Amino acid sequence: VNTQSIHSQYTVNTQSTMSKLALQKRALDKCGISFKQSERALNLSPNLFERLGEDGWEQLSTLFYDRVFADKLNPWFLSIFASSSKAEAIENQYRFFVQTFGGPDLYRQKKGKYTRLVGRHAAYPIGDRAAERWVFHMHAAVEEHPMLQDDEEAISALRDYFTYMASYIVVAKEFMKPDQLSGGTQIDSGRLW
Repeated sequence: VNTQSIHSQYTVNTQSTMSKLALQKRALDKCGISFKQSERALNLSPNLFERLGEDGWEQLSTLFYDRVFADKLNPWFLSIFASSSKAEAIENQYRFFVQTFGGPDLYRQKKGKYTRLVGRHAAYPIGDRAAERWVFHMHAAVEEHPMLQDDEEAISALRDYFTYMASYIVVAKEFMKPDQLSGGTQIDSGRLW
């Protein structure tokens, strides 16, 4: 076995690269959900935007951030969100969800051409522990959402999507290059990563 080759493939620094397929495999190894499984949430019929509408997605984001901002036992987790108010966090997330799950491009209208999910989160101290806490609160918000109470298909698909994406962000941010970072409220002119 050529350990030099294996090691160099997984070296973590700002100059290293990894294919999307390799990143997807690492996320699968981390959370047990595959990229394909996570995509189920994007391909339901009727789609998730049609099921929840803008108000339903705003309600999910509100339920989530109500939980995050009430999580006084984990101040380290709340500190990740310190760069925005609760209202701003709700708005950004809800806009992203509406666009991602089949609605109008509300997020793009505010943030610019590229959503760059990993790039938007790369500057934040998000590791495995934070991803697990995020997933804990998001799964609870999904379970609490009155419009999802009787929609097991949507609940299952969203749980897989959120679990996978949280793991993917942790894995992929290790391989971000400086020109792939984005964030704030400025419109990005960068490339899709």
